[in-house]
Amino acid sequence: MNTEINKHPNLSKTIFILSIEVSLFWILGTLINIYHFTIVGVIYEILWFPNMIMLFSLPLVSLYFLGKEKKKLHSLYFYSILLLTTAILKILISQ
Repeated sequence: MNTEINKHPNLSKTIFILSIEVSLFWILGTLINIYHFTIVGVIYEILWFPNMIMLFSLPLVSLYFLGKEKKKLHSLYFYSILLLTTAILKILISQ
């Protein structure tokens, strides 16, 4: 067993939950009018840059830990990569 991965047993769950949040942020941002309510637009503008950084860094982090786990396809890291890739493609297609 790789002891580095076993030191943080909830890391895969944390990365997967962050992936869900980031994907929902960007997909909902393209589907709804976020500026209809001023406070929602302000919150969106404050959070867009950290979410953009996570949108492109979380797949790299997930890929790194997926490699450490010997590329198990039932890993949450794999599903995180799929989810974020889908969100990136949705953003690119909707533009």
